[in-house]
Amino acid sequence: MHLLLLALGKNAPDHTLFCPILAFLSAALWDKIPNMEHILDEKDRQLLRYLQRDATLSVDALAERIHLSRNACWRRLRKLEDDGFITKRVALLDPEKLGLGLTAFVLLRAADHTPDWLSKFDTAVRRLPEICSAHRMSGDLDYVLRVRVADMSDYDRFYKSLTNLVPLRDISASFVMEDIKDTTALPL
Repeated sequence: MHLLLLALGKNAPDHTLFCPILAFLSAALWDKIPNMEHILDEKDRQLLRYLQRDATLSVDALAERIHLSRNACWRRLRKLEDDGFITKRVALLDPEKLGLGLTAFVLLRAADHTPDWLSKFDTAVRRLPEICSAHRMSGDLDYVLRVRVADMSDYDRFYKSLTNLVPLRDISASFVMEDIKDTTALPL
């Protein structure tokens, strides 16, 4: 049914002449089907799983692994990129080898929630390269930052930089002792 609706489109010309039942079904179901632009099938999911593990795989290698022709695989990759499923292809670096062996989760409570404070906070987050991710939270905390630094003295330098850029009501940090699982791969 999904493929039939996709083939005809929402306003397909004269499809009501051929099949009144199809016209009723397409009108009744069209808005109920999520993301009509691109429905992922198993081949798409396989491609995304392989790319999450190794974005350097060639189109030929991907095509062989998911049993598609090179051209069919390439068209799927382009469609996944065009539709925004693939947003970037990046290299993952070893933080230890780069001298960034300490990960901190920094828990923040805002001094206030005015547009001026939010602008200062946004600027600070974007300016400080030690911040790998920043998340606005529900509950008792306002924000959680994941920060990569060399050591405790480097964290102290980061802490002072952050608090000089934006006023905070409360700030605390927890430091990672062991990475049990740390992945960028989404569960597909």
